[in-house]
Amino acid sequence: MKKVAFYTLGCKVNQYETEAMLELFEKEGYEKAETEDYADVYVINTCTVTHMSDRKSRQYIRRMKKKNPDAIIAVVGCYSQVSPEEILSIDEVNLVMGTNDRKKIVEEVKKIDSSRKVSTVDDIMKVKAFEEIEINKTNGKTRAFMKIQDGCDRYCSYCIIPYARGRVRSRDLESIVKEVENLASNGYKEVVLTGIHVASYGKDIKDSDIKLLDVIKQINDIEGIERIRLSSVEPILFTDEFVEAVSTMDKVCPHYHLSLQSGCDETLKRMKRRYTTEEYKAIVDRLRAAIPNVSITTDVIVGFPGETNEEFDKTYEFLKDIELTHMHVFKYSPRKGTPAATMENQVDPSTKHDRSEKLLQLNEENFNKFGQKMLGKEFNVLFEQKVGDNKYEGLTENYVKVIVESDNDISEQILKVKIKDVKNEFLEGILV
Repeated sequence: MKKVAFYTLGCKVNQYETEAMLELFEKEGYEKAETEDYADVYVINTCTVTHMSDRKSRQYIRRMKKKNPDAIIAVVGCYSQVSPEEILSIDEVNLVMGTNDRKKIVEEVKKIDSSRKVSTVDDIMKVKAFEEIEINKTNGKTRAFMKIQDGCDRYCSYCIIPYARGRVRSRDLESIVKEVENLASNGYKEVVLTGIHVASYGKDIKDSDIKLLDVIKQINDIEGIERIRLSSVEPILFTDEFVEAVSTMDKVCPHYHLSLQSGCDETLKRMKRRYTTEEYKAIVDRLRAAIPNVSITTDVIVGFPGETNEEFDKTYEFLKDIELTHMHVFKYSPRKGTPAATMENQVDPSTKHDRSEKLLQLNEENFNKFGQKMLGKEFNVLFEQKVGDNKYEGLTENYVKVIVESDNDISEQILKVKIKDVKNEFLEGILV
């Protein structure tokens, strides 16, 4: 039996696509090997958000060929889509595929041997249909990520992804429901709806008013699924209608990752983000007013070209004021091919570091404040794994990590927990 190993970089969409491609290989008789083990085929599912992502992909390609010189090395994903010739020029690479036609990966692998080099990458901008590629199982047995949308038409000035993923393409609603039903029958309790720009779901479906809210409503009625969660979404999604609807659906988790990127309007404008800080704050207030214990997390970029000390201070004060549960803080990294990479007044690494550290400290303070509000209250926790002697880790509905002690194996169960203490990035609780 031949073995296949995957190495996945980047976002939840990439993780989903890796799981789907793995199932295709398994259906053809391949056995899964761990990332660093000997295999006959190595598939590197790449990210291209930063140059560091590209570099990691190249390093892994070379490392895997040393494990088995006769292995077929297949490179797929965003980096492949944007720079196919660059990847094909790497001696160890045999097959290059982009962000479309992944359903054909096994077929393409079977056509070649370790002495051949082939690229199937085409113009992603001409692709108009969502590629139906699905999963019935994932590495875990609690949460399943499910891709419902691809592509992006936002063209933020720092982001290469629209060029790697193409135009907005939405998955057929019936196909989504079928996959969720399959996941539920296989024991999954939570689904996370993912995509490149999930908020755009439905805008490409002609002669139809279907939107993301319709997807959520359909999944909410599927027996066996107990939680529905959204991956990162733009604030513009949260209209009065949307907030009112999700606040009444018992399976929709009270956690939203609202991409911010900057708390300064001048910086947001250069980033080509399509909202203001005032609009963002209004949405946060709307969610908090409608949904008890709602947790709101975000992404922030520091050191964007032209970000002055005054602009950063505005971001800091804005984030201090709205007290989000958690922030992912990124230091801006120029990405060739994007407008921001050639902007004037690039910020030096030392300044980026200092600003990042300041926001990370604020992040700790904000998480502690949110955790304090949860002390003494009871929450349902979906336990995912054992993390020590008699200790288990899980997530509340509002996406806060909780650790409890138990003599019994409580993995893959949803149990009531009372919060008793706040730590640095998690809460401690006791089973009720």
